[in-house]
Amino acid sequence: MTALPSLRQLRYLLALTEHLNFTRAAEACFVSQSTLSAGLKELESTLGVQLVERDRQSVALTAVGQSVATRARQVLAAAQDLTDFASAAARPMHGQLRLGVIPTIAPFVLPEVMPILRKKLPGLQLALREDLTAHLIARLQSHQLDFILIALPVETGELHVRPLYADKFWLVGREDDLAVSGRAIRLSHAWTERLLLLEEGHCLRDHALQACRAAEVGSVEGLEATSLLTLVQMVASGMGVALLPEMALRHGLIRHQPLQARPLAAPAPQRTIALVTRPTSAHMAAFEAIAQVIASRHTRRKRNHA
Repeated sequence: MTALPSLRQLRYLLALTEHLNFTRAAEACFVSQSTLSAGLKELESTLGVQLVERDRQSVALTAVGQSVATRARQVLAAAQDLTDFASAAARPMHGQLRLGVIPTIAPFVLPEVMPILRKKLPGLQLALREDLTAHLIARLQSHQLDFILIALPVETGELHVRPLYADKFWLVGREDDLAVSGRAIRLSHAWTERLLLLEEGHCLRDHALQACRAAEVGSVEGLEATSLLTLVQMVASGMGVALLPEMALRHGLIRHQPLQARPLAAPAPQRTIALVTRPTSAHMAAFEAIAQVIASRHTRRKRNHA
């Protein structure tokens, strides 16, 4: 029978791929540098190929090493799925699950749904992480997260996506800004050229640009916000206007500010809030339960504000 690499050896390879330094890779694996180095040499011997180029100044993966690292991630992910499946089968709806949420959703959804989830799913412990969409997707794919709550459209590949509800965009400007003087605002060069945006990496930036695809978007050169709160402050200072999600407005994001929000004329642009996981996840029952709670809470809030 052909000898097979161990999961430990594959973890050593991935640690070295990430750090490109034997000392830091060993520290990340909680082993000595000599143990990690020996493990990688055994892996190379087992596979019969050179994976790492070493000298006193640098460490680099060979072309084959990079390909093996890619497959190693898949093997380790499958092994983790196997462990998760057995754990979930032994104690369904119990244990810790890791949920990632983007910054333009987290402060408006989590405070309302977390108490409901604790009550309805007392056996589950949710560990939360807030981050940008691309980072969350990467962490989900590498098994560092179990579920992520994000906004579509965004490329999700072969991940399992559960759309929950639509979140429309409203135009926000100072109370004395003519751009927000009408009841239903139409796309206009008069305000799209003054559109303030979040910085690169935020999906809300891409959604705002997509919403204005029919008009020329100039934005205010050199002015980009790092958060929704900063974006609101910039608008309040008269620097421009912004497209903000309805959920943020319903939760009072512009309350006590000299601002007003107006809906966009139909068909109003919107984003779709979605819960995402791996198609091989062993926690599909919990995934559906969490999705149901988030969607139901939104429906109840909409009904109360109708």
